[in-house]
Amino acid sequence: MTLFSATSLRLALTGLLPGKPALAQLQQLKEGFGSALVLLFCIGFFWGVIKIWAGANAISKGDSEGKGGILAGIIIAAAAAIMGALFAIFGMQDAVITPRF
Repeated sequence: MTLFSATSLRLALTGLLPGKPALAQLQQLKEGFGSALVLLFCIGFFWGVIKIWAGANAISKGDSEGKGGILAGIIIAAAAAIMGALFAIFGMQDAVITPRF
């Protein structure tokens, strides 16, 4: 990263660049994180389903490690719902970023 881009990034984050106020830039950043969460949740969900399937396959072959794979798959696939519930339980609903599908 060059000095110019680091300086312009710092100015953009503090809202000193002309054009858009800092609050509008933060809203765009929040929307960008929401879009990235969609990708993260989709990958995590399908990875969890694959882990569950692999755990069930291991159990059918007589491997005792399959139960752990199924449990890990459930946790991975439901991670978004689990974190949302924890934020709601502890009263931090405003800190949750909504994924933008």
